[in-house]
This record gives sequence, C-alpha cells and structure tokens, in this order.
Amino acid sequence: MTTPPADARSLLAGLIEQAIAGIVPAGATASIQLERPKQAQHGDFACNIAMQLAKPLRNNPRAIAQQIIAALPVSPDLEKAEIAGAGFINLFLTNSYKQRVVSRVLAAGEAYGCGSLGAGRRIQVEFVSANPTGPLHVGHGRGAAYGASLAAILAAAGFDVQREFYVNDAGRQMDILMVSVWMRYLEAAEIAVSFPPNGYQGEYVRQRAAELRAAAGTSLEREAATVERDLPQAQGDESDAELETLHENRMDGLIVNMKALLGSAFQDAYARVLERQLDECRDVLERFGVTFDRWFSEQSLYSDGKVAATLDRLQAAGHLYKKDGALWFRSTDFGDDKDRVVRRDNGLYTYFASDIAYHADKLDRGFTEIIDVWGADHHGYIPRVKAAITALGGDAAKLTVPLIQLVALFRNGEPVRMGKRSGNFVTLEELYGDVGVDAARFFYVLRKSDQHFDFDLDLAKSQSNDNPVYYIQYAHARVCSVLAQWGGDAASLRMADPTPLQSAHEAVLLKRLMEYPEVIEGAARDLAPHNLAFFLKEFAGEFHSYYNAERFLLEDEPLTRARLALALAVRQVLKNGLALLGVGAPEKM
Repeated sequence: MTTPPADARSLLAGLIEQAIAGIVPAGATASIQLERPKQAQHGDFACNIAMQLAKPLRNNPRAIAQQIIAALPVSPDLEKAEIAGAGFINLFLTNSYKQRVVSRVLAAGEAYGCGSLGAGRRIQVEFVSANPTGPLHVGHGRGAAYGASLAAILAAAGFDVQREFYVNDAGRQMDILMVSVWMRYLEAAEIAVSFPPNGYQGEYVRQRAAELRAAAGTSLEREAATVERDLPQAQGDESDAELETLHENRMDGLIVNMKALLGSAFQDAYARVLERQLDECRDVLERFGVTFDRWFSEQSLYSDGKVAATLDRLQAAGHLYKKDGALWFRSTDFGDDKDRVVRRDNGLYTYFASDIAYHADKLDRGFTEIIDVWGADHHGYIPRVKAAITALGGDAAKLTVPLIQLVALFRNGEPVRMGKRSGNFVTLEELYGDVGVDAARFFYVLRKSDQHFDFDLDLAKSQSNDNPVYYIQYAHARVCSVLAQWGGDAASLRMADPTPLQSAHEAVLLKRLMEYPEVIEGAARDLAPHNLAFFLKEFAGEFHSYYNAERFLLEDEPLTRARLALALAVRQVLKNGLALLGVGAPEKM
C-alpha cells in the first residue's frame, strides 16, 4: 500500500485522475485544476474538470461530474464530493486529514512551506542596483525589501536563486560625484572654487572629501584658475533652460579639467571614493537584512571588452547601422517604438550599450529566468532590453521586470522630509532608524509593488493591533507565552493526538496551516511577496481570535496537548513566513 501524498492538492488530483481514466476519450486533453472555494460550505477544494470535458464528451457538465464522483476511489482522507453550479465538483477532506497537518508542520519545522515548484531551476534576481553616487533612499528601500523577500520566497519554492546588485560605476554620474567630492576637497583647503549647482549635495560628499584628504593629503590640490579654466560663464540674462544647459556644459568642462589636472591620481581617487560608497551601501543594506551573492561592476563590462564584443555580435547579425555619426540598434525590428543609439557620434557608448552587454552576460551564465527589479520610471526601458535579448538570439520571455512604485512618508497625516544628511531626500538608514527594520521590511511588502505607497510612520511605530507587523509578532509572542506557562517539552508535542481539535476556531487554523505552502508557491509564481504578507496578517488575526475564545491549559490532558501542538504549529508558520519577509519573530513583546 502506497502512502498518500501529504499535499492535499496532490492527493485530490490523484483521486480525480483515477476517476477520469475511463471517462476521457482518446486524444482529449484536460487539466485537473483545484481551487479553494471562498465559502467553507463549498468544500476544501473545487474542480472544473467536468466543464472541460463537456465538449469532447458531448455531454452536460453536471452529468459528467456525477460520473466522475461515482468513479472516485475510496479514500480515508476524502469525506465526500458534491456537484455545484454548472458542474463544479466540490471536495471535502476528512477532519482527520486536516488535523494531521499539525504533525506535518512540527516535523518539517523551518522547512515547512518549502516546495518543488522551481525544481532547482537557476533564476537570477537583480535588485536595488542604485548608482553609487549617494546614500540609499526610501525608494531604494522598497526595491530592496521586495527583491530580498522575492528571492527568499523563490528559494523556498525550490528555485536556485542568485541575488545580484548591478553597480553603475561607469559613466557621467560617477564623474559628477568625483567633481563634487573634489570641489569639497578643494574648499576644505580654502581654494576658492565655485561648487556646481548640479553637483551632488549632502553631508556624505563632504565626508568623502575628508576621507580623500586623509588618504591623499594635499597631493590633489590645484589652483582655482586651472580648475575652472575655459568654463562657460553666465552673463546674467539667460533663461532657465539656457542656464540649465550652461550648468551642464560647465560640469562637462569640470570633468575634463579634473581628469587632466589629476592625471594618474584620478583613478586612485575614483577607486577610493567608489569603494567607500559601496562599503556604506553594503552596510546599510546588511543592517536592513539584505545581502547579495554578487556585486556586478558595470565598469567590468568595458574593461573586459564585453560591451564592444556584444555590439560586434549585433553588427555581424545586421542589427546595427550608422546615422549622423552615431551607431544605432534596430530595436524597432523587435517591437520597440524607435531605434536606439548605442554609440554616440563622439565615440562614447550609451548606457543602453552596457545594458545590452550586461543582459548578454546574464544569458551566457545560463539562468532559466532573469528578474530585474526596476523603478516604475523605467517602464519604457523594458521593450528595448527585450528587443536586444531577442536580437542576440536569446529568449526575451526569460526576462521579467517587476516595477517598484514611489514611496511617500507621512507623520501625523502630513508629508515628511527627514533629510538630515542627504540634502533633499530621506535615506533608507534614517527610515529604519526611525521605525525599526522589522516594520520597514514588512510595510514595504504589504502593498503590491507597482502601486504607489504611503508609508505611515506613526502606524509603523505603534504597538497596537492596527500595526500589522506588531499584530503578527504579538501572535508569535503569545504562543511563546502559553508554552512558557505550560512548562513542558515542546518537542514532545509532535506526538500529540490532534483528534480533540474540533472547534470552529481550530478548523480555521488547520485550514490556514494547510494553505501556507500554497501561499508560498503562489507568491513565487506571481512574484508577489505581498500575498504572503496578507496571509500572515489574516492568520495572526485568526489565532488572536482563537486565543481570546479558548483556554489552552486545561485539566483535560489530551485536549491541552492538542491545543498546544496546534499553537506550536501556528508559531512555526508565523516564524517561517516572517523570515521570508526579513522580519523577526520575537518571543516577548
């Protein structure tokens, strides 16, 4: 006799498969789909197989459903099956099957909820990938929380996940950061240079400048006249647009002068500033509970010749052409709305050129699926990257791009700015320093990632049932308190008989325990950590209702042990789910 599968879907699908074996005509196809009904009276699962078979069998779905029910094998785990509506089959599991979920949770422990959806397939999640030109802000925090939670959920669902941060350490923005740091370095030496209005602001720039002076001493000092040589000057009658262009031209001139005046010392200074920026970024993220398997340097794509080699591949395939001195990619041939420049008329590559090379490198690394977590403002960038993947002979369907919408902070119902050290934005470090890492991580994933998010700082810090993360953690702590009052060996509860669990509250909790692996699988399939957050919030609420309605420590020893085992299973699922979202599970509140 074979052991029935522990997973209810597999169990019921197996029974239905046996039932329809003699019903489905040769050549007909039908997939067994099981859904959980919204109302408990409609059973534990509903199946629409009869309606799928109506056409090939040329029969009424309800009549087919009756045939299937009659052919269902006898199972000690299936209480009954009923026909509903146009031909749905509602399936009811036995109480004993549902009660056994407690022992399954306790036996699996931290592994409960982990599944085989991914089947070991290699998947890459690239997220945050902020320019290392300033502190991470609250927008980056939402991408970090989403990406880290998604990666953890995918790993729990059986994928081989690589977490990657793409470091934009090449191009003009890094040059502007270096100009900004150098200007502050010169100012500290009382060299009268004019700080560019379009340079990077904030105390962190002065800090980088001080570190540079500590390392290089006075060796990077140059006279103000040489620093600002040949820069365009404002005449005082420029329009706003003309002034903005002038500032950009002055910045370009400063970049040229800086590199010429510093010579070989520039690369040493650049490497030092970049290293400090990345160290600070890593530190802020690690304290936020976010780590990466690889930090991939954009600059390496150039130094390793991958940008040039990738464009050569596109050129050989006839996907590039020259126009007005620039090199263009025929992205319209692959669904983009216009062709894109990959090398400007001055010979410099565009950011898109390195993005093409980066995704070519991802494809070469053999990932089954590539997930790029981008800000919502990059929505229009998706078609051109997919076009490049197709042009390179890859499968554009491998690339999925979840978008992260903006975050607005509120305190006392009013918008908040806390930019103590960042100039004009709120840093991620300031946010979780204010509300705590647990609250920040949970609040970020409580809403669907592509929806705008208003972050209520007062709610995140409150110790009330209105605060979802507090509410969930309090449920976990309550179980710990009950077990402490009991004082017995929690490990012994794995052998507790669950038969006494008969109340309505217990039935709800048993159902939720059974659903948890399905929630993980669904969140992985839909790339939706918020589904898990919603589940945990509702699950905690159901346990609080149970806690308020029933006693756990009774004279009835079998009932006491059964309820304690159920509570222990609830605690395990809460802890497992919170861990996937990067949130702690305290034993005391």
